[in-house]
Amino acid sequence: MQRLLIFCCGLLLSLSAIAQDTIKKSTLGEVEVSTRRAEGVSRMSGAVNGLNMGQDVLFRAACCNLGESFVTNPSVDVNYNDAAVGARQIKLLGLSGQYVQMLTENMTVSTGAALLYSLGYVPGAWMKSISVSKGASSVKNGPQSITGQINVEYLKPDDEPSFQVNLYGDSRLKAEGNVMTNVHLNNRLSTELLAHWEHDFGHHDDNSDLWHDSPAIKQLHLMNRWKYVNGRYIMHAGTGYLQEEREGGQMLTVANPFRVLLGAHRAEGYMKHAFLVDRSHNTNIALLANGYLYRLDGTFGPKAYGIDQRNFSCQLMLEHDFDEIHNLSTGLSFNAERMDETLTTNHLPLTTEYTPGAYAQYTYTPNYRLTAMGGIRVDHSSLYSRTYITPRLHIKWIPNDNITLRASTGKGYRTPHALAEQHYLLASGRTLTVSSMPQEEAWNSGFSSTVYIPAGERNVQLNAEYYYTDFLHQAVVDYDSDPTRIIIADLAGRSCSHTAQIDASYDFSDELNILVALRYNYVRCTYGGKLLEKPLQSRYKGLATINWKPMMGIWQVDVTLAINGGGRMPKPYLLADGSPSWDEEFPAYPQLSAQLTREFRHFSLYVGGENLTNYKQPNPIIDAENPWSNTFEPTMIWGPVHGVMFYGGIRMKI
Repeated sequence: MQRLLIFCCGLLLSLSAIAQDTIKKSTLGEVEVSTRRAEGVSRMSGAVNGLNMGQDVLFRAACCNLGESFVTNPSVDVNYNDAAVGARQIKLLGLSGQYVQMLTENMTVSTGAALLYSLGYVPGAWMKSISVSKGASSVKNGPQSITGQINVEYLKPDDEPSFQVNLYGDSRLKAEGNVMTNVHLNNRLSTELLAHWEHDFGHHDDNSDLWHDSPAIKQLHLMNRWKYVNGRYIMHAGTGYLQEEREGGQMLTVANPFRVLLGAHRAEGYMKHAFLVDRSHNTNIALLANGYLYRLDGTFGPKAYGIDQRNFSCQLMLEHDFDEIHNLSTGLSFNAERMDETLTTNHLPLTTEYTPGAYAQYTYTPNYRLTAMGGIRVDHSSLYSRTYITPRLHIKWIPNDNITLRASTGKGYRTPHALAEQHYLLASGRTLTVSSMPQEEAWNSGFSSTVYIPAGERNVQLNAEYYYTDFLHQAVVDYDSDPTRIIIADLAGRSCSHTAQIDASYDFSDELNILVALRYNYVRCTYGGKLLEKPLQSRYKGLATINWKPMMGIWQVDVTLAINGGGRMPKPYLLADGSPSWDEEFPAYPQLSAQLTREFRHFSLYVGGENLTNYKQPNPIIDAENPWSNTFEPTMIWGPVHGVMFYGGIRMKI
C-alpha cells in the first residue's frame, strides 16, 4: 500500500512537471481567469444560525457521499450505527440524525427506513453546496426540524454547459464513478443527467473475527433534471432511480454463516413551479411537489424485514415584501405517507398518515443591524387525530461591525417510525420490543455569537454557541433496563441535551487557513426510571483543520485531526464464560485524515488517507463466535471499525 501511495504522489508530481514544461514552451496568447468552484464556508446571512459549504470545502476530502462530507465540520458528527448494515448516521447538538430535517433543494426526500441510509444516497460529486442550520429552523419546511436542517443543492441544469467525470478508488477495493453533464437546449430550456455507480469488491475482516467489518455495497443511482425559464415563470422538474445491495455478516468460510443482506429500490420525482407576480415587492407564488417509492428487503440471520414505503408531499407558497422592513411568507402544505412492513412471516399493521398544514412567517428588518423572524404553523395528523401548533422565533443583532449575535427558540414535532428507523437492531441477538408511542415533541433554544478580532492584517473569526433541547415525548432506545432485550418506547421521565461549542479560524495568508474547534455534549435520558448519560455518545470533540493552497492554488493540502471524547456504554451483561460483555466506559480516540490535490486546467488529481492514526474499536462485535445466541450484539459501535485507508481519484470538467 505504501508503494501505491508513492506511485500516486509520483504521478501527481510528474503530471505537474509536464504541465509546467508545456506552459514554458507555448506562446501566451489569451489569459482567462475563472473560478471552478463555489465559495468555501460562509455563515448564513439571515437570523438563522448556520453555515453554507461550497464545493471548495466538499473537495477537501474524498466526499464520496453526503455522509462523508462533514469530515472538516466541527458541528456535525458522522458515525456507523452498527457493524451489520454499515449505515452512517449524523449527530447534531448531541442527538441522532432523525432529529435533523434532511432536505434536497428544500424538499424532504427521506423518512422511515430510507432515513437510515439517506446519507449514502446523495453522491458527493452531484452536490453543489450544503447548508447546515442549527436549532429549530424556519417553519416553511414543516415541523420536523428539532436540532437543525441540512439542505443539499445539486448541480443545476442551467449551469455553464459541461461534461464532468469523477473517478475514485481506495485501498479497501472500493471503486466509484460519477458522470454529470448538462445541455442548454435553447435559451429557455436546459437539462442534465447525473449518474453514480459504486462497488465494494473487497470483503474485509481486519480483526480476524470472521465477520465483515462493514457490508460490501453495490449502488447504481441515476437522475434526470430539467429547468425551464420564460419571463417571470420558472419550472424545475426531475426523476431519479436508485438500486442498492448490501452484503455483510459472517464470512462464507464459516459453516452455517449468519448473513446480513439488504436490497433497496427507490424511484422518485419532483417538480417546482414559481411565478414572479410583482418585481417591485418581490411577490412570488411557488408550487412544490415531490414523491418517492421505496422498497427495502433485509435478512438479519434468522430474521427478515421488509418495507414498502410511499410518500407524497406538496406545498403552495407566497412571498411578499411590503417594503424593505417587512416581509411575509405564508403557505399551505400536505404530506401523505404509507408504510407497509413485514417482520419474518408477520405482516405488521399498515401505517398511513395524512398531514395537511399551514404556516405564516414574518421577518422584521428595520436596519442591517437587527433582524427578527417569527413563524407559526398548524398541522393536523390523521394518524394521531390531533392538531398541533409549531411556534419559532429567531433574532439576529449586530451591535457593532465586529460582533454578530443570534438567538432562537422553537418547538418541533416528528412522527416516529420506530421499527423502520431502527431496523438495524434486528441483527442483535437480544429480543427487540417496540411499543406504540405518540409523536415526538421537543423544545430547542440556543444562542450564538460571532466575533471578529483583529490580528495583524487580518481577523480571527471566533464563534461561540450554546443549545439546549428538551423532549416532552421521544422514542427512546433503551439498552439498560433489561440485559436480554432492547426496548423502544415512549419517554418515561426526562430527556435533554446541552451542547456548547467554540471555534476559531484564521487566514494567515490567501493560501493558508487554520480552524480549531472544541465542543462539549451533556446528554441525558431516562432509562428504566433512572436519568442516565446517553450511551455511545462522545462527551466532547476537538477538531483542527489546515487548508493550504500554495502556488496560486495549483496545489492544495488539507489535513484534519479530530479527538473524540469518551463516553458511557450501556449496562453490560455477562457472556457464557462469565465475562462482562463490554467495559462501562469507552475511551477517547484520535482520527487523522489528509489529502493532496493537484489542479490542472480541465481536471484535478487527488490522493489521501483516512484514519491515519489507525485507531480501531477493539471487538466491535460482541460474542462474534455465537451469533445465534441472545448474547450476540453488533450494535455497540462507538469508534472506527476500519484501520488506515488510502484513496485516490480524478475530477474532470470539460
